[in-house]
Amino acid sequence: MRISNNQQQNTNFKSLMTNKAVLKGLEVISEHSASFIAGTSLAMAAGVRPLAIALTPNTDKENKKYMIANSITSGLVKFAMVEAVALPIENAIKKINKKPDDFFTKNTIKNLKAGADNLVNSKDYGFATQLLKLGSSFFTAIPKSALSVALIPITMDLLFAKKHKQKNNELSPYNNYNAIFSDYFDKQNEKTPSFKGKITDIASKGISKILNNDSFQNVVKKHVSKSEDVARNITIATDLLLSASFAHRTAQNKDIEEKRKKPLIYNNLISTGLSVTGGYAIDKLVKKNTQNFIQKFSEANKNNPNLPKYIEGINIVRPTLIFAAIYYGIMPIVSAYTADKLSKISERKEN
Repeated sequence: MRISNNQQQNTNFKSLMTNKAVLKGLEVISEHSASFIAGTSLAMAAGVRPLAIALTPNTDKENKKYMIANSITSGLVKFAMVEAVALPIENAIKKINKKPDDFFTKNTIKNLKAGADNLVNSKDYGFATQLLKLGSSFFTAIPKSALSVALIPITMDLLFAKKHKQKNNELSPYNNYNAIFSDYFDKQNEKTPSFKGKITDIASKGISKILNNDSFQNVVKKHVSKSEDVARNITIATDLLLSASFAHRTAQNKDIEEKRKKPLIYNNLISTGLSVTGGYAIDKLVKKNTQNFIQKFSEANKNNPNLPKYIEGINIVRPTLIFAAIYYGIMPIVSAYTADKLSKISERKEN
């Protein structure tokens, strides 16, 4: 009986690995990796993290409000900015993949093909394009944090009806309607059908120049053996840069109450520090099981031409969900409580 049950489980498991919806999902994640990561972050930042902060015991209510406003604002800004940069890159790469001969030199195709049946399914090429897709999140980290910090007071007003003092002669964000300019922008609702195409064309040419560069190809060759870690490593680097920039911008912001700055900064730094170390350790442990799964998955889909994309998708899903669960679900309670206590200790010392 046990044998038949095991056989049934193996059959169900194999059918799941070859399920069309699952495979399509992994393919989409591979092609839109930055969008998937940003979308996951948005869902967690707007839902799970605010709930975790709200449930944190023995923590100043006003500090909680600021932390919740920061979580929702940063999630929205991150998603918007990544999409603004990542979507053109993803669309450009899809266009290049259709006719790579139109964009690459013969030498580039030979180098990045690396013995594969075709360029698009090559591990080297897949790694190179993932670097460009995921790199968009890293390179937009500083403007993301700057915009997030600037919007925290406005988010506080919207969520908690908190009134912030306006400086003399300073326009309120809700009273900046200008009849002349607003008329102009109101007329910009007409769609420009060719605009998206032009952006894709420009991005395609730019990306092809990067991929045709010998130095970039050497970087790809040097690190391709660690391609399964690219999503994790770029996520860690992005989070560290975001936190450092956030702390700097928050300290300088004049619209955030002075006594709320330290709890915000401490909360962000503690969350990032614990999430990066904890997430990295857990990801390394899970990675071993993931490799075993990928071997079985590869065997089940060995005749599928899109297998390299599916494996890319798996290697993106793994660290994304691990870091999201830790950063947005588990750490907020610890970091919010600790940040609140540290800020109060600091405040007592100053007084």
